[in-house]
Amino acid sequence: MAEPLPDTRSSGGLRVNPWNLLLLVPFLMLITPLFNSDQPRLFGMPFFYWVQFLFVPVGVVCVALVYLRTRDEVDPVAPGPEPDVDELDEGTAGRAAR
Repeated sequence: MAEPLPDTRSSGGLRVNPWNLLLLVPFLMLITPLFNSDQPRLFGMPFFYWVQFLFVPVGVVCVALVYLRTRDEVDPVAPGPEPDVDELDEGTAGRAAR
């Protein structure tokens, strides 16, 4: 199994990976005051609209990069004994006795 990347840090149970910060880039599209203007126009389209169209492929690329870079990471395992199937499926224990 693949080892986690060396730049992966753990702090208080929260797993921080620098690649995950790329997922914040598509959220820049939501901060409309940054690009709420009419000029410059592209093919007669105001800046506000063509920048939003531009953010679609940028967002796809960011998500694809994060997926490709983090898909081989090992999921963290909770400490302690592995839970029993019967403990996990408590809802059906009462129905079987009826």
